[in-house]
Amino acid sequence: MATRTSSPPGSRSSSTSSRSTSGTGKSGSGRASARSGQNRSSATPRNARKTPPKKSATSSRRPAARTRPAPRAVRSGPGPVARVLRTVLRGVVALWLALAHGIGAAVRGMGRSARDLEPEHRRDGAGLFLVGLAVVTGAAVWFAAAGGAMDLGRTAVVGTLGKVGWLVPLALVWAGWRLMRHPVDQGPAGRQAVGWSALGLGVLGVVHIASGNPQPVEGDTTPLREGGGAVGYVVSSLLLDLLQSAAVVVPLLVLVAVFGVLVITSTPLYRVPERLRDLYDFAVGRPPVDETAHGRAIDDTIDPDLGDPAYDTPLLLEDREVKKRRRKPAAAPVPDEGLPTEAFDALDVALAHTDEPVAPPSRRPRPVPMRTDAEVEPVVQPAVQPVVEVDDGPLEPPPHTPIEPRMEQLALSGDIVYSLPANDVLKEGSPHKARSQASDAVVDRLTQVLVEFGIDAHVTGYTRGPTVTRYEVELGPAVKVEKITGIQKNISYAVASAEVRILSPIPGKSAVGIEIPNVDKEIVSLGDVLRSGTARGDHHPMVAGLGKDVEGGFVVANLAKMPHLLVAGATGSGKSSFINSMITSVLMRATPDEVRMIMVDPKRVELNAYEGVPHLITPIITNPKKAAEALAWVVREMDLRYDDLANFGFRHIDDFNKAVRAGKVELPEGSERVLTPYPYLLVIVDELADLMMVAPRDVEDAIVRITQLARAAGIHLVLATQRPSVDVVTGLIKANVPSRLAFATSSLADSRVILDQPGAEKLVGQGDGLFLPMGTSKAIRVQGAWVTEAEIAQVVKHCKTQLQPTYRDDVTAPAASNKVLDDDIGDDLDLVVQAIELVVSTQFGSTSMLQRKLRVGFAKAGRLMDIMESRGVVGPSEGSKARDVLIKPDEIDAVIMTIQGEQ
Repeated sequence: MATRTSSPPGSRSSSTSSRSTSGTGKSGSGRASARSGQNRSSATPRNARKTPPKKSATSSRRPAARTRPAPRAVRSGPGPVARVLRTVLRGVVALWLALAHGIGAAVRGMGRSARDLEPEHRRDGAGLFLVGLAVVTGAAVWFAAAGGAMDLGRTAVVGTLGKVGWLVPLALVWAGWRLMRHPVDQGPAGRQAVGWSALGLGVLGVVHIASGNPQPVEGDTTPLREGGGAVGYVVSSLLLDLLQSAAVVVPLLVLVAVFGVLVITSTPLYRVPERLRDLYDFAVGRPPVDETAHGRAIDDTIDPDLGDPAYDTPLLLEDREVKKRRRKPAAAPVPDEGLPTEAFDALDVALAHTDEPVAPPSRRPRPVPMRTDAEVEPVVQPAVQPVVEVDDGPLEPPPHTPIEPRMEQLALSGDIVYSLPANDVLKEGSPHKARSQASDAVVDRLTQVLVEFGIDAHVTGYTRGPTVTRYEVELGPAVKVEKITGIQKNISYAVASAEVRILSPIPGKSAVGIEIPNVDKEIVSLGDVLRSGTARGDHHPMVAGLGKDVEGGFVVANLAKMPHLLVAGATGSGKSSFINSMITSVLMRATPDEVRMIMVDPKRVELNAYEGVPHLITPIITNPKKAAEALAWVVREMDLRYDDLANFGFRHIDDFNKAVRAGKVELPEGSERVLTPYPYLLVIVDELADLMMVAPRDVEDAIVRITQLARAAGIHLVLATQRPSVDVVTGLIKANVPSRLAFATSSLADSRVILDQPGAEKLVGQGDGLFLPMGTSKAIRVQGAWVTEAEIAQVVKHCKTQLQPTYRDDVTAPAASNKVLDDDIGDDLDLVVQAIELVVSTQFGSTSMLQRKLRVGFAKAGRLMDIMESRGVVGPSEGSKARDVLIKPDEIDAVIMTIQGEQ
């Protein structure tokens, strides 16, 4: 509430007169207006209630010049010493800026050659300049070299800094070396200026006071050289005059110097113990923290020369931010309630070989329900690894057992010896951590959110995956699951992550799962997945490594049992990485006699690394029209295989191949055919949307027919697209492709198209996906396996040196029309040519249109349309709809020449 305060005499009248003057017009001068505004602001307090002045005839007619000014308020300013110091500093700054601008203008006027230098050369030049300046300063200060320039430099350094001037050459050398060695760690120039200024003022002041606070005598500043110089004298004298006690001034100067050190090194106060620990480790020769975590450096898992690193980001981060992110995954968990660190290390090793969730650290015991064997139904069991003994030294990652060579599959048809790539071609990934300090902190945040909203629930544990951790929340009696799902946004706010996914409930458990991305991600290597016990226990050639699930177990899938797979995801979500890992898995495990592949790559750059491998049945197809013809060839190949299965009495291609290898298949008498086992045929389409744009009806018909019948024939389809819309992934395709793999999508609608359920829009990207295999209703969250370009190149090189590819020419050849038509054009050649030109130019194939444009009857127009269908100009009839035009305007000349040649 504002209170009315008294104002000085004359303030009301002056305020009233000033307002009346301003309200009468522009007759008053600017100076009078400014003076009246100043009087009003100085007379009326801020908290006083402002009332509009009463205008009177007398006050309005009173001239502004006769108004008595209000008394000015007395303002207390800085003392004389501060004013002098401020004036001196302003003069020094003005002189420095003038000198800097002058030197800069002179340097810029010399030419533009300096601008053409690389930033690295500029930093090196600055560093070398500091080193040269250190040499000159050292010669002048340490060795008292003769010369006018040396005397001037020695006087300037010693007179300004006193005894500390002897350390200036060393400081210049150190600054130059650091600028050349670690240019990014220097930080902004303003921060360095503030830090060095604070450090210099604090040290020089302390040195001057410790030297007895020498004073200049009758204009002679020589005694100042025995202390902190002119700077130390000014700083110490100012503080001593104000505080009158050296016991108070010295600690203040020490704090200023410490603040300067913290600013220079970019070290917050709470990180001082960590920096001191790192300095001690460096002094005793102990490796840094991020290199001792789990016995090896995380940076060594991926060679930077082997292509783009995993989890690459377009953001340009500073080195200190990168080091901070790299240090987080290796941070040791905080010991709880007096437990030694060795106990937590042993717990990490023990939990790395189990699927049980990790109980969160808590200061109060919480009941954790025991799970029976019937309740535990893991999707994929992790690899069985040898137990690692815990000692005082750093932990070593569990070694991977090498893959035994498959001798029974090395002999190909024709007595050709083929060896599979070695298992050491694929590198190892990051070691799995069952718990981390970051995950324990998330448990506390989730518990706090549940307490704040009054929900009777407890976080009983978590299972940590490579990129996502699933936290298990058990509800109390009579607590609805909707209470957890209703606070999803609050949970996202508490854990500072927008990609929070809630499973209600977790499949096979009476608990609600909250999946939150990890701040310390792990790299899932394809080599680790293929070396796992699950992959080694199944010798099927179509087994591919997918990655790791949320529980840290390896996910391996048999492509022959899917039997077809639909992969979708936005750009950069990990779709191409999955295609590479799948193809590499087949090349690592299968021979060309076991698996043959057809690759369709409309983008022409995704799959060109596999060109020339012996598993290909045709060169990589990049033309969408040839891709449609290849799919039609797959349909014909499927029919031929079914003919053999029906003739010889087998239901699956595996049974037929076993009988052929055992010699149990008898051919009819007089047949000269030589039976050989049929290989699996894997068709990979990297971008389905491009095919659906060029020939949607033909492509859809071929895909639907393959997916409906090709399972028993050993033909399997993998369709990938980055645009999972209803016009690309049609209802017929979805109905016949039962297995789905969805990476991060841009909207909820795309997630429903690919998975028939939400969830893909909340994925974090970069390989994070939802795998929905055939026969399951709940999707499995999988972090896709990563394989580098160099590893792919080594695998492809090994395969190409073993065997040359054998291509078939009829794969991309256009199929002959099965429809028998009357191809006798007769005397209607000119009419047929006109019809072709009309239909192709308008890209509209309609019988009624031909009737109107060519002025012919319905029978003649229908016959012209049948002739164009037999020549591949238009597609088949679809009732009342217009026919599809199959050729482009630039191909019309070749078609007409072909028809004229036939005639």
